[in-house]
Amino acid sequence: MSTGKYEAVLKRCKLWMENPNLDKTLKSELGVYTKALEKNPQDEAALNEIYERFYKELEFGTGGLRGILGAGTNRMNIYTVAKATQGLANYVNHHYAVKKTLFKKGKRAAVAISYDSRNMSPEFAQVAARVLAANDIDVYLYRELMPTPALSFATRYYHCAAGIMITASHNPAKYNGYKAYNEEGCQMNIQQADEVLAEIEKLDIFRDVKMAADDRAVTYIPEETIDAFIAAVKEQSTGFNGCKNLEVVYTPLNGSGNKPVRRILKEIGVEKVTVVPEQELPDGNFPTCTYPNPEKKEALQLGLELCRKMGTPDLLLATDPDCDRVGIAVKHRGDYVLLTGNEVGILMLDFLCQVKKLPAKPVAVKTIVSSKMADAVAKNYGVEMRNVLTGFKFIGEQIGLLEKDGEVERYIFGFEESYGYLSGPYVRDKDAVNGSMLICEMAAFYKSAGSTLVDRLNEMYEQYGYYKNDLMDFTFEGAAGMDKMASIMESLRTNPPKTVIGKAITKRVDYDRDNTGLPKSNVLEYNMEDGSSFIVRPSGTEPKLKIYLSARGTSAMDSDRIIAAMKEELAGLVK
Repeated sequence: MSTGKYEAVLKRCKLWMENPNLDKTLKSELGVYTKALEKNPQDEAALNEIYERFYKELEFGTGGLRGILGAGTNRMNIYTVAKATQGLANYVNHHYAVKKTLFKKGKRAAVAISYDSRNMSPEFAQVAARVLAANDIDVYLYRELMPTPALSFATRYYHCAAGIMITASHNPAKYNGYKAYNEEGCQMNIQQADEVLAEIEKLDIFRDVKMAADDRAVTYIPEETIDAFIAAVKEQSTGFNGCKNLEVVYTPLNGSGNKPVRRILKEIGVEKVTVVPEQELPDGNFPTCTYPNPEKKEALQLGLELCRKMGTPDLLLATDPDCDRVGIAVKHRGDYVLLTGNEVGILMLDFLCQVKKLPAKPVAVKTIVSSKMADAVAKNYGVEMRNVLTGFKFIGEQIGLLEKDGEVERYIFGFEESYGYLSGPYVRDKDAVNGSMLICEMAAFYKSAGSTLVDRLNEMYEQYGYYKNDLMDFTFEGAAGMDKMASIMESLRTNPPKTVIGKAITKRVDYDRDNTGLPKSNVLEYNMEDGSSFIVRPSGTEPKLKIYLSARGTSAMDSDRIIAAMKEELAGLVK
């Protein structure tokens, strides 16, 4: 076997191993493979492992960094985190020197940092803080794990130039990540991320990173700031006072939602809250579910079992590790029914329009892959619906645009199909603390009328039509997987399907090459003659290709039939 393709990665690995200051754990991890190659230079397993770790650097984009924990340039570790933070520090100091008016008036720029329960999250947060401090940037760091929306809040609260959230959201335990936020508390846009990336690419991972010896230059965020965050969430309450009659089972999925979610539920009067004991405390290994994602039924299984054992809860709430997404199951006719992110988003929009006094010219925002039924609901209530690219940062961006125009009060709600919701402009990212509060108020509201969320959803289907949505995702790990996804997307561009399930494709939109009025993005949309559609895109945060399905049938059964037929046929697109 030729080892030509491995020459560059072996050199990079050697540079790491020869670094006298290399972390002992990471050195030992790499040593397993370098020792195997000493015995057999043709060891294919060892060569491939080193290749996966060093064939590229973790890509910094609008989602920041995300990758598997471990040694190597294509892994999440203290060195890749420090290098990214040095690039961010260079970006911040440059912009602070040029445009001090963007940030808090003072001699130095500031950055806020938070982290969740994942393995190495506290350590990565400390590394980032020490790099920033060494670059004469003030640091505001939470003393304990806090949700992503609390990071967005702190960034705005302290008038920071940027924010950092250490999390891999709902990925499996082997992952961690690093989200970067701008001065508005919104995840960085494409231009900002590109500028940070340009700074990162100038750096040598070992030679060019500054780091303070300790955390003495770090300001730890006090309890008063957490109180202010909870108060800002509570300001978005509908004020419905019947929550004391609601019984809830809650699981933070061993993440950061435990304290803030339970606190906000108590403050709105939900007295009966039972926490799933196995998933209550922070644990980066997520021992009860391999994929701590509230979109997946498996992650809610223990909560469902507890609900059924108790028999009395009205609602199951589940937040992901960084507590920006929330999934639910509703007691209905003696059992618990899981609702999708689209269904909950539609219900929440409808509920807010019913019970809250709407501002003049109200605005709601959703992503292009979220249910088109929301457009119909918004139209019914006289709400302007804005559709944006996938990613809550684009919803946050719309809030910012309204704020710049002096019209931020027009924003009433934003959601994405992947279980992310936000009412109010106090943060610029999805907030499962806010979402949990509104879901409970909504469930209690319908319970007081002898109804359930499922009953209301069925009424809405009768009113607006039988919209159904589903998601197909396909995992492509490693370098070969990235190539495969690129090949599939190119094939769909050059040889697009003309029909699906016997229905003609009447319109195709390429969000990368067509003039859509939105930023360029590697997304393809296909609209069919019966009003159904599907969207194909590679995930920006996971090694997955996603296909979003949408149908509007003459009945619930008809919509289900269309979705099932589309899933069967479209599966062939990714082979």
